[in-house]
Amino acid sequence: MNNQTTMPYFLLLEFSVTRQLQLLHFFFFFVLYLAITTANLLIISAIAFDRQLHKPMYFFLMNLALQDIGSVSVIVPKSMVNSLIDTRYISYFGCVLQVFLFVSFMGSNLSLLTVMAYDRYVAICHPLHYEKVMNWKNCTEMMILVWAANLTYGMLHTTGTFSIHFCSNVVNQFYCEIPQLLKLSCSGFNLVEAGVLVASAIAGIGCLTFIIVSYAMIFKAVLRIPSDQGKQKALSTCIPHLIVVSMFLLTGIFAYLRPSSNTSSYLDFGVTVLYSILPSLFNPIIYSMRNKNIKYVLSKLCRF
Repeated sequence: MNNQTTMPYFLLLEFSVTRQLQLLHFFFFFVLYLAITTANLLIISAIAFDRQLHKPMYFFLMNLALQDIGSVSVIVPKSMVNSLIDTRYISYFGCVLQVFLFVSFMGSNLSLLTVMAYDRYVAICHPLHYEKVMNWKNCTEMMILVWAANLTYGMLHTTGTFSIHFCSNVVNQFYCEIPQLLKLSCSGFNLVEAGVLVASAIAGIGCLTFIIVSYAMIFKAVLRIPSDQGKQKALSTCIPHLIVVSMFLLTGIFAYLRPSSNTSSYLDFGVTVLYSILPSLFNPIIYSMRNKNIKYVLSKLCRF
């Protein structure tokens, strides 16, 4: 197995050789996946079926929920099935598909959070122009751009990752994670993937800079609001978004900036779950807890 053309499959991380622990891993991921899909589908249903929530902010939130479902659906079910049937196998094409879809969803997540920051900036700093700027045509075009750009981003990342020659097929993670795949390279440094990583870093820094500048201007505008009630109302629409952005950044920084290890450990497994799965669970909870409109619609849905 000296290059990617003769690598028919990969072997993912084995959680345990003990059958009881394998079933525990399956049950843990099953409960987690069920909670994530249920929470995000409730958000999507609430926004889709209630006309009061047919606004740009909720339109973007619905797309965020779709992305959360998509990102976990790419990696969690395969790991669950492997634990259930006691195997580590994933086909070469399956690994390529995992990388492409997961990277596309995660990139879309950051892009959408940037768009949501812009939405809050226009709503608070330029309220008189909000309906003109954030009309349905513009919102739809922004979402198409987000999806198209990040599908392209995912394609570039996937091409860069699988252009290397693999010296092993043992992936030290429960899904095909790019850093772990790059460790299997025979040649070490990969120019194509290095270029994609540099472009990713520049785009990521650009998105974060935009979010920071947007909120600096938002807080400046909030301080000029005369009434405390007005300030509280303006901030209440921003706090959930800020919490979600902070969680996205902190979990990603913690996962990728900590010292890497060549051997598997429960710490590596926990850190990966922390940044790749848990945000998808907490995002709908954070938004539903802090938003009265969503809580009201969800309470109506739960009565049926």
